[in-house]
Amino acid sequence: MKTTSRIALVGLVAVLPLAMIACKPIDKETGKPVQGTANAGGEAASGTEIAGLKTEREQVSYIIGNQMGESLKQVKDEIDLKTLQRAIAETLDDKAIEISDEQAMKVMQSFGERMQAKQLAEMQEKAKTNAAEAEKFFAENAKREGVQTTASGLQYRVVTQGTGAKPGPNDTVRVHYKGTLLNGETFDSSYDRGEPAQFALGQVVPGWQEGLQLMPVGSKYELWIPAKLGYGEMGTGPIGPNQALVFEVELQDIVK
Repeated sequence: MKTTSRIALVGLVAVLPLAMIACKPIDKETGKPVQGTANAGGEAASGTEIAGLKTEREQVSYIIGNQMGESLKQVKDEIDLKTLQRAIAETLDDKAIEISDEQAMKVMQSFGERMQAKQLAEMQEKAKTNAAEAEKFFAENAKREGVQTTASGLQYRVVTQGTGAKPGPNDTVRVHYKGTLLNGETFDSSYDRGEPAQFALGQVVPGWQEGLQLMPVGSKYELWIPAKLGYGEMGTGPIGPNQALVFEVELQDIVK
């Protein structure tokens, strides 16, 4: 089979011997890697005990298969496992069906376009769901005691009111914060990292820019940021499309 995907497999095979050497202990007297001992069946043992995988061959095979499986998880519903196993076996035996580069490119291009369309449809549906959830949440949250809503739609509640200066749009601030989704899932936290964050207000999303400028130094606020003031219709990383954000923020200082 003549396709560019073989390059990746060749690369994997090429680095395996080096990886195996790197993982073996070094004999102090000879300076060479210690060879694994053979088991009762004559196969080499790796010196690493893994339940259900006695020999080095079994362990290496499982690890390679595990890595392949991880790389295929995103398209697992699109794969015929029996055909995949057949292709691997036939390729190793040099019996693989001949597929030209042109044929492979055509098939994978069509597949890629279909997957993009599927992902777009899923994202649009998720955006619709998140927007409806956020709209309902903000309507209810606005009724809570102490919650204020600005003209932009940002909602905030004063936990502790500081007495220092308020930052301006061009200032750099030092803050401790925790960011969660509406379901309470934490996606970012300076508390977890063990140190406050420092950044220019012009570098963060509009909801943060507006919220921080409401806060005197020494304050702690809760901020509820609608998607239009956050990461919008696309989202980013763990934040989905049209997903509202919740922050606990302590403004420690305006950095001069």
